[in-house]
Amino acid sequence: MGSFIKRSAKYFNPLVLGLAGSGIIPVWAVIAHTGRRSGRRYRTPIAIRPSGSGFVIPLPFGKTDWCRNAMAANDTVIRWKGRDYHVGSARMIDKAEGERAFPAPLRRALAVLHIEQFLAVQRVDAASEAA
Repeated sequence: MGSFIKRSAKYFNPLVLGLAGSGIIPVWAVIAHTGRRSGRRYRTPIAIRPSGSGFVIPLPFGKTDWCRNAMAANDTVIRWKGRDYHVGSARMIDKAEGERAFPAPLRRALAVLHIEQFLAVQRVDAASEAA
């Protein structure tokens, strides 16, 4: 099943980019990141949940290229609910910490999908908004 999902993402992702990040489906966002080696700018649809001064992102396929790019870059932007958030300090977090960001129904979905890894990012603009 996992390899089917990975193969279908190549066709699915371009179709959902318009919806993801718009706010129509609140759990979807778009992460814009720069390739570590290519320097190219990419946009990838993701599932997301706000947490404190940042976001938690489930990683159904583990540490993918977009995840590595976000961890290596300082110009990552997440578009969520129609708004852009500049994020940094991307780090892997354990399953228990990641699941805490999600309400019970979504935690069940994470378990069904066997999601074990999460990425936490901090909003760069959160400190200036709090002041």
